[in-house]
Amino acid sequence: MGLSAAELFDRLGKDYETAFADFAAQREEVAWLLDELPAGAKVLDIGSGTGRPAAELLAVAGHEVTGYDVSPRMVEIAREQVPTARFEVADLRTLVLPEQSWDAVVAFYPLLQLTRAEIDAALAKFAGWLKPGGLFLMATVPVDAENVEVEFLGQTASGVSSYPQDVFRQRLTDLGLDVVRERMAEFVPNHMEAGPEVDLFLAARKG
Repeated sequence: MGLSAAELFDRLGKDYETAFADFAAQREEVAWLLDELPAGAKVLDIGSGTGRPAAELLAVAGHEVTGYDVSPRMVEIAREQVPTARFEVADLRTLVLPEQSWDAVVAFYPLLQLTRAEIDAALAKFAGWLKPGGLFLMATVPVDAENVEVEFLGQTASGVSSYPQDVFRQRLTDLGLDVVRERMAEFVPNHMEAGPEVDLFLAARKG
């Protein structure tokens, strides 16, 4: 039986960061966001993992970063590695935050172990949490799949779902967000049991 998101990332811990440490596209997308943000922006990092690279880069640049992750082990690591940001354990499906309170929401891969209905609900939350003019930056693996098991860095992940690229774009547009940046990037994680993956980065601005 496959692992839940919390179980999977509790097991992976720092191995996840090591596997993706050389993923230049991820850092480049954060760099783009940094160029767009006002000074001292309030940034929400959903699926914050080990705190690297997103929360660390944002915090070093002087932004107020709050990260949430479903994995207690990941939150523990992030607190050690990025002490200038705040990290809490939370399940995205039940997380409630004030509306229109964030200059940016970053969501690198937290949607993958949700159902499609939960993905839709999460995207709506992200849009609601943004201030007018705020930016949403997401990354995922854009495939046509729902509730499947996949092998990931030597572990079996359960309940994996996603959408193709055009569906994600349409979902954001339907929520009143203007897609301002879109990129596909291929990467092979640094792990003996990893194969190549093609990832989607999407950025959108709230009107």
